[in-house]
Amino acid sequence: MNTVDASDAWEHGPPEAQVAVALLTGFLGSGKTTLLNRLLKHPDTRNVAVVVNEFGAIPIDHHLIETSTDRIAVVGNGCVCCSTRGDLIDCLLDLFRRRQAGDIPVFNRLVIETSGLADPAPILKTLITDRIVARHYRLDGVVTTIDAIHGAETLERHPESIAQTALADRIVLTKTDLADRRTTVALESQLRTINRTAPIHSRNEFGPELFFGTGLYDAPTRSAAVDRWLAANAHHDGALDHRHTHGIRSFALMDEIPWPLGRLEGWLRALLTDHGRDILRIKGLIHVEGMGRPAVIHGVQHVLHSPIVLARWPSSDTTTRLVFITRGIGRDTVVEHLNAFRDAERHERAA
Repeated sequence: MNTVDASDAWEHGPPEAQVAVALLTGFLGSGKTTLLNRLLKHPDTRNVAVVVNEFGAIPIDHHLIETSTDRIAVVGNGCVCCSTRGDLIDCLLDLFRRRQAGDIPVFNRLVIETSGLADPAPILKTLITDRIVARHYRLDGVVTTIDAIHGAETLERHPESIAQTALADRIVLTKTDLADRRTTVALESQLRTINRTAPIHSRNEFGPELFFGTGLYDAPTRSAAVDRWLAANAHHDGALDHRHTHGIRSFALMDEIPWPLGRLEGWLRALLTDHGRDILRIKGLIHVEGMGRPAVIHGVQHVLHSPIVLARWPSSDTTTRLVFITRGIGRDTVVEHLNAFRDAERHERAA
Protein backbone atom coordinates (compact mmCIF):
# COMPACT_ATOMS: atom_id res chain seq x y z
CA MET A 1 0.00 0.00 0.00
CA ASN A 2 1.26 3.48 -0.82
CA THR A 3 1.90 5.73 2.15
CA VAL A 4 1.91 9.49 2.65
CA ASP A 5 3.92 11.10 5.41
CA ALA A 6 1.35 12.62 7.77
CA SER A 7 3.47 15.58 8.85
CA ASP A 8 4.08 16.63 5.23
CA ALA A 9 0.70 15.93 3.65
CA TRP A 10 -1.55 16.66 6.59
CA GLU A 11 0.13 19.63 8.26
CA HIS A 12 2.13 21.22 5.47
CA GLY A 13 0.52 20.04 2.24
CA PRO A 14 -1.08 22.48 -0.19
CA PRO A 15 -4.45 23.80 1.03
CA GLU A 16 -7.37 22.07 -0.67
CA ALA A 17 -11.10 22.54 -0.67
CA GLN A 18 -12.12 21.41 2.78
CA VAL A 19 -14.24 18.31 3.23
CA ALA A 20 -17.71 19.28 4.46
CA VAL A 21 -18.56 17.37 7.66
CA ALA A 22 -22.14 16.63 8.73
CA LEU A 23 -22.53 15.43 12.32
CA LEU A 24 -25.43 12.96 12.50
CA THR A 25 -26.62 12.53 16.06
CA GLY A 26 -29.68 11.29 17.89
CA PHE A 27 -30.51 9.07 20.84
CA LEU A 28 -30.34 5.27 20.80
CA GLY A 29 -32.87 3.78 18.41
CA SER A 30 -33.88 7.10 16.84
CA GLY A 31 -33.14 5.95 13.28
CA LYS A 32 -29.71 7.44 12.50
CA THR A 33 -28.44 4.41 10.58
CA THR A 34 -31.65 4.05 8.58
CA LEU A 35 -31.43 7.70 7.56
CA LEU A 36 -27.75 7.32 6.68
CA ASN A 37 -28.49 4.32 4.48
CA ARG A 38 -31.02 6.39 2.55
CA LEU A 39 -28.40 9.08 2.05
CA LEU A 40 -25.79 6.67 0.75
CA LYS A 41 -28.22 5.12 -1.74
CA HIS A 42 -28.85 8.53 -3.31
CA PRO A 43 -27.14 8.91 -6.72
CA ASP A 44 -25.64 12.27 -5.74
CA THR A 45 -23.70 10.92 -2.74
CA ARG A 46 -20.96 8.84 -4.34
CA ASN A 47 -18.37 11.25 -2.92
CA VAL A 48 -19.55 10.87 0.71
CA ALA A 49 -17.45 9.02 3.29
CA VAL A 50 -18.72 7.87 6.69
CA VAL A 51 -17.24 7.67 10.20
CA VAL A 52 -19.27 5.53 12.62
CA ASN A 53 -18.79 5.85 16.37
CA GLU A 54 -19.80 2.66 18.18
CA PHE A 55 -20.08 2.51 21.96
CA GLY A 56 -19.90 -1.25 22.46
CA ALA A 57 -16.73 -3.28 22.78
CA ILE A 58 -17.58 -5.26 19.62
CA PRO A 59 -18.34 -2.95 16.66
CA ILE A 60 -21.55 -3.99 14.90
CA ASP A 61 -23.41 -0.91 13.70
CA HIS A 62 -21.14 -0.20 10.72
CA HIS A 63 -22.12 -3.57 9.24
CA LEU A 64 -25.67 -2.23 9.01
CA ILE A 65 -24.61 0.53 6.62
CA GLU A 66 -25.33 -0.61 3.09
CA THR A 67 -22.32 0.66 1.18
CA SER A 68 -18.80 -0.45 0.31
CA THR A 69 -16.50 -0.83 3.31
CA ASP A 70 -13.83 1.47 1.86
CA ARG A 71 -16.18 4.39 2.47
CA ILE A 72 -16.58 3.61 6.18
CA ALA A 73 -14.26 4.13 9.15
CA VAL A 74 -15.11 2.97 12.68
CA VAL A 75 -14.28 4.60 16.01
CA GLY A 76 -15.23 1.91 18.51
CA ASN A 77 -15.28 0.95 22.19
CA GLY A 78 -16.04 4.41 23.49
CA CYS A 79 -17.87 7.62 22.75
CA VAL A 80 -16.24 10.32 20.62
CA CYS A 81 -17.70 12.99 22.89
CA CYS A 82 -15.40 11.92 25.71
CA SER A 83 -12.79 9.18 25.96
CA THR A 84 -12.16 8.59 22.26
CA ARG A 85 -11.89 12.12 20.86
CA GLY A 86 -8.24 11.43 20.10
CA ASP A 87 -9.33 8.35 18.18
CA LEU A 88 -11.67 10.51 16.11
CA ILE A 89 -8.79 12.80 15.14
CA ASP A 90 -6.64 9.77 14.28
CA CYS A 91 -9.50 8.36 12.20
CA LEU A 92 -9.89 11.58 10.21
CA LEU A 93 -6.13 11.69 9.67
CA ASP A 94 -6.13 8.11 8.44
CA LEU A 95 -8.98 8.80 6.01
CA PHE A 96 -7.06 11.75 4.59
CA ARG A 97 -3.89 9.70 4.16
CA ARG A 98 -5.77 6.89 2.42
CA ARG A 99 -7.54 9.33 0.12
CA GLN A 100 -4.26 11.04 -0.77
CA ALA A 101 -2.58 7.70 -1.41
CA GLY A 102 -5.40 6.61 -3.73
CA ASP A 103 -6.35 3.68 -1.50
CA ILE A 104 -9.96 4.86 -1.26
CA PRO A 105 -12.08 6.92 -3.66
CA VAL A 106 -11.82 10.68 -3.40
CA PHE A 107 -14.49 12.14 -1.13
CA ASN A 108 -15.40 15.77 -0.46
CA ARG A 109 -18.19 15.21 2.07
CA LEU A 110 -18.14 13.24 5.30
CA VAL A 111 -20.85 12.09 7.71
CA ILE A 112 -19.90 11.33 11.32
CA GLU A 113 -22.59 9.14 12.89
CA THR A 114 -22.24 9.48 16.65
CA SER A 115 -23.09 7.02 19.36
CA GLY A 116 -26.64 7.46 20.61
CA LEU A 117 -25.20 8.49 23.98
CA ALA A 118 -22.98 11.25 22.60
CA ASP A 119 -23.16 14.89 23.66
CA PRO A 120 -22.42 16.72 20.37
CA ALA A 121 -20.76 19.78 21.95
CA PRO A 122 -17.32 18.26 22.65
CA ILE A 123 -17.31 16.70 19.16
CA LEU A 124 -18.02 20.09 17.59
CA LYS A 125 -15.24 21.54 19.70
CA THR A 126 -12.81 18.90 18.44
CA LEU A 127 -13.73 19.52 14.81
CA ILE A 128 -13.31 23.28 14.95
CA THR A 129 -10.31 23.61 17.27
CA ASP A 130 -7.86 20.91 16.22
CA ARG A 131 -5.48 22.75 13.90
CA ILE A 132 -4.64 19.78 11.68
CA VAL A 133 -8.22 18.58 11.32
CA ALA A 134 -9.54 22.08 10.60
CA ARG A 135 -7.06 22.46 7.75
CA HIS A 136 -8.81 19.78 5.73
CA TYR A 137 -12.26 19.35 7.27
CA ARG A 138 -14.99 21.97 7.69
CA LEU A 139 -17.94 21.44 10.02
CA ASP A 140 -21.05 21.88 7.90
CA GLY A 141 -23.83 21.29 10.41
CA VAL A 142 -25.55 19.07 12.95
CA VAL A 143 -28.47 16.80 11.99
CA THR A 144 -30.40 15.25 14.89
CA THR A 145 -32.87 12.38 14.58
CA ILE A 146 -35.83 12.14 16.97
CA ASP A 147 -38.09 9.10 17.31
CA ALA A 148 -41.66 10.37 16.83
CA ILE A 149 -43.09 7.62 19.03
CA HIS A 150 -40.74 7.71 22.02
CA GLY A 151 -39.17 11.14 21.52
CA ALA A 152 -41.05 12.94 24.30
CA GLU A 153 -40.17 10.26 26.86
CA THR A 154 -36.54 10.24 25.71
CA LEU A 155 -36.27 14.01 26.09
CA GLU A 156 -37.74 13.77 29.57
CA ARG A 157 -35.45 11.00 30.81
CA HIS A 158 -32.13 11.51 29.01
CA PRO A 159 -30.15 14.78 29.09
CA GLU A 160 -28.07 13.57 26.14
CA SER A 161 -31.16 13.81 23.95
CA ILE A 162 -31.80 17.36 25.12
CA ALA A 163 -28.26 18.39 24.17
CA GLN A 164 -28.54 16.65 20.79
CA THR A 165 -31.75 18.57 20.08
CA ALA A 166 -30.47 21.90 21.35
CA LEU A 167 -27.37 21.83 19.14
CA ALA A 168 -29.13 20.71 15.95
CA ASP A 169 -29.08 22.74 12.76
CA ARG A 170 -31.74 20.40 11.40
CA ILE A 171 -34.08 17.97 13.17
CA VAL A 172 -35.45 14.87 11.45
CA LEU A 173 -38.51 13.14 12.92
CA THR A 174 -38.38 9.40 12.28
CA LYS A 175 -41.11 6.75 12.55
CA THR A 176 -43.78 9.35 11.84
CA ASP A 177 -45.69 6.70 9.89
CA LEU A 178 -46.11 4.78 13.16
CA ALA A 179 -47.04 7.72 15.40
CA ASP A 180 -50.46 9.35 15.55
CA ARG A 181 -50.78 12.98 14.51
CA ARG A 182 -51.51 14.28 18.03
CA THR A 183 -48.29 12.71 19.38
CA THR A 184 -46.24 14.16 16.52
CA VAL A 185 -47.67 17.67 16.93
CA ALA A 186 -47.05 17.62 20.70
CA LEU A 187 -43.48 16.44 20.13
CA GLU A 188 -42.82 19.19 17.58
CA SER A 189 -44.06 21.76 20.08
CA GLN A 190 -41.72 20.33 22.74
CA LEU A 191 -38.79 20.42 20.31
CA ARG A 192 -39.54 24.05 19.49
CA THR A 193 -39.13 25.01 23.16
CA ILE A 194 -35.64 23.50 23.08
CA ASN A 195 -34.50 24.66 19.64
CA ARG A 196 -36.30 27.52 17.92
CA THR A 197 -34.05 27.76 14.88
CA ALA A 198 -33.64 24.24 13.47
CA PRO A 199 -36.13 23.27 10.75
CA ILE A 200 -38.07 20.10 11.63
CA HIS A 201 -38.39 17.54 8.83
CA SER A 202 -40.05 14.20 8.38
CA ARG A 203 -37.79 11.41 7.20
CA ASN A 204 -39.91 11.36 4.04
CA GLU A 205 -38.62 14.83 3.12
CA PHE A 206 -35.34 13.34 2.02
CA GLY A 207 -32.35 14.38 -0.06
CA PRO A 208 -28.64 15.12 0.40
CA GLU A 209 -29.62 18.69 1.29
CA LEU A 210 -31.02 17.26 4.53
CA PHE A 211 -27.43 16.61 5.62
CA PHE A 212 -25.32 19.31 3.99
CA GLY A 213 -25.64 23.08 3.85
CA THR A 214 -27.53 23.06 7.15
CA GLY A 215 -25.87 25.81 9.18
CA LEU A 216 -23.93 29.08 9.14
CA TYR A 217 -20.48 27.53 9.15
CA ASP A 218 -19.78 28.42 5.52
CA ALA A 219 -21.68 31.67 5.63
CA PRO A 220 -19.95 33.58 2.77
CA THR A 221 -21.41 31.15 0.24
CA ARG A 222 -24.68 30.47 2.02
CA SER A 223 -26.72 33.64 2.25
CA ALA A 224 -29.80 31.44 1.94
CA ALA A 225 -28.84 29.68 5.19
CA VAL A 226 -28.53 33.05 6.90
CA ASP A 227 -31.94 34.08 5.58
CA ARG A 228 -33.50 30.90 7.00
CA TRP A 229 -31.80 31.35 10.34
CA LEU A 230 -32.89 34.96 10.65
CA ALA A 231 -36.45 34.07 9.69
CA ALA A 232 -36.51 31.45 12.46
CA ASN A 233 -35.32 34.09 14.92
CA ALA A 234 -37.68 36.85 13.77
CA HIS A 235 -39.55 36.75 17.10
CA HIS A 236 -36.68 35.51 19.25
CA ASP A 237 -36.17 38.75 21.14
CA GLY A 238 -34.45 39.50 24.42
CA ALA A 239 -37.63 38.92 26.45
CA LEU A 240 -37.63 35.22 25.68
CA ASP A 241 -36.14 32.82 28.18
CA HIS A 242 -37.49 29.30 27.81
CA ARG A 243 -36.62 26.87 30.61
CA HIS A 244 -36.30 23.26 29.64
CA THR A 245 -35.76 19.84 31.05
CA HIS A 246 -32.31 19.37 32.62
CA GLY A 247 -31.72 23.13 32.84
CA ILE A 248 -31.33 23.86 29.10
CA ARG A 249 -32.43 27.36 28.12
CA SER A 250 -32.57 29.40 24.95
CA PHE A 251 -32.59 33.19 24.80
CA ALA A 252 -31.42 36.08 22.65
CA LEU A 253 -29.69 39.41 23.08
CA MET A 254 -30.36 42.15 20.54
CA ASP A 255 -28.64 45.50 20.04
CA GLU A 256 -29.30 48.19 17.44
CA ILE A 257 -26.00 49.98 18.17
CA PRO A 258 -23.08 48.75 16.01
CA TRP A 259 -20.34 46.82 17.82
CA PRO A 260 -16.58 47.23 17.37
CA LEU A 261 -15.79 43.66 16.29
CA GLY A 262 -12.70 43.35 18.48
CA ARG A 263 -14.64 44.44 21.56
CA LEU A 264 -17.43 41.96 20.89
CA GLU A 265 -14.94 39.14 20.39
CA GLY A 266 -13.19 40.15 23.60
CA TRP A 267 -16.39 39.97 25.60
CA LEU A 268 -17.52 36.65 24.10
CA ARG A 269 -14.12 35.06 24.70
CA ALA A 270 -14.20 36.28 28.31
CA LEU A 271 -17.75 34.95 28.68
CA LEU A 272 -16.75 31.53 27.34
CA THR A 273 -13.69 31.47 29.57
CA ASP A 274 -15.88 32.07 32.63
CA HIS A 275 -18.99 30.10 31.65
CA GLY A 276 -18.06 27.98 28.63
CA ARG A 277 -19.00 24.70 30.28
CA ASP A 278 -22.57 25.99 30.63
CA ILE A 279 -22.86 27.57 27.17
CA LEU A 280 -23.70 24.88 24.63
CA ARG A 281 -23.83 27.19 21.67
CA ILE A 282 -23.83 30.79 20.48
CA LYS A 283 -24.98 31.94 17.07
CA GLY A 284 -24.93 35.58 16.12
CA LEU A 285 -25.27 38.05 13.29
CA ILE A 286 -23.33 41.20 14.18
CA HIS A 287 -23.67 44.80 13.00
CA VAL A 288 -19.98 45.69 12.90
CA GLU A 289 -19.03 49.31 13.54
CA GLY A 290 -17.60 51.00 10.47
CA MET A 291 -18.53 48.15 8.15
CA GLY A 292 -21.48 47.99 5.79
CA ARG A 293 -21.57 44.19 5.96
CA PRO A 294 -22.49 41.93 8.87
CA ALA A 295 -20.35 39.30 10.54
CA VAL A 296 -21.42 35.84 11.70
CA ILE A 297 -20.26 34.67 15.13
CA HIS A 298 -20.43 31.03 16.21
CA GLY A 299 -19.29 29.52 19.51
CA VAL A 300 -19.38 26.08 21.13
CA GLN A 301 -18.63 25.80 24.87
CA HIS A 302 -15.18 27.35 25.48
CA VAL A 303 -14.45 27.91 21.79
CA LEU A 304 -15.29 30.92 19.61
CA HIS A 305 -14.98 30.65 15.83
CA SER A 306 -13.22 33.47 14.04
CA PRO A 307 -15.93 35.84 12.72
CA ILE A 308 -17.01 35.39 9.10
CA VAL A 309 -17.91 38.56 7.20
CA LEU A 310 -20.86 38.20 4.82
CA ALA A 311 -21.05 39.84 1.43
CA ARG A 312 -24.30 41.59 2.37
CA TRP A 313 -27.05 41.86 4.94
CA PRO A 314 -29.67 39.18 4.25
CA SER A 315 -32.43 41.78 4.81
CA SER A 316 -32.98 45.42 5.70
CA ASP A 317 -32.84 44.57 9.42
CA THR A 318 -29.30 45.39 10.63
CA THR A 319 -29.88 44.64 14.31
CA THR A 320 -27.21 42.61 16.09
CA ARG A 321 -28.67 39.29 17.23
CA LEU A 322 -26.96 36.83 19.57
CA VAL A 323 -28.78 33.56 20.30
CA PHE A 324 -27.60 31.50 23.28
CA ILE A 325 -28.31 27.89 24.17
CA THR A 326 -27.17 27.27 27.74
CA ARG A 327 -27.35 24.70 30.49
CA GLY A 328 -27.83 25.93 34.05
CA ILE A 329 -27.42 29.66 33.44
CA GLY A 330 -29.91 32.18 32.12
CA ARG A 331 -30.10 35.48 30.32
CA ASP A 332 -29.46 37.49 33.50
CA THR A 333 -26.06 35.86 33.98
CA VAL A 334 -25.00 36.72 30.44
CA VAL A 335 -26.26 40.32 30.71
CA GLU A 336 -24.48 40.78 34.06
CA HIS A 337 -21.27 39.51 32.52
CA LEU A 338 -21.65 41.92 29.59
CA ASN A 339 -22.25 44.86 31.93
CA ALA A 340 -19.23 43.91 34.05
CA PHE A 341 -17.09 43.69 30.91
CA ARG A 342 -18.24 47.13 29.76
CA ASP A 343 -17.58 48.61 33.23
CA ALA A 344 -14.07 47.14 33.25
CA GLU A 345 -13.44 48.64 29.81
CA ARG A 346 -14.61 52.07 30.94
CA HIS A 347 -12.36 51.96 34.02
CA GLU A 348 -9.44 50.87 31.86
CA ARG A 349 -9.95 53.72 29.41
CA ALA A 350 -10.34 56.24 32.26
CA ALA A 351 -7.08 55.04 33.82
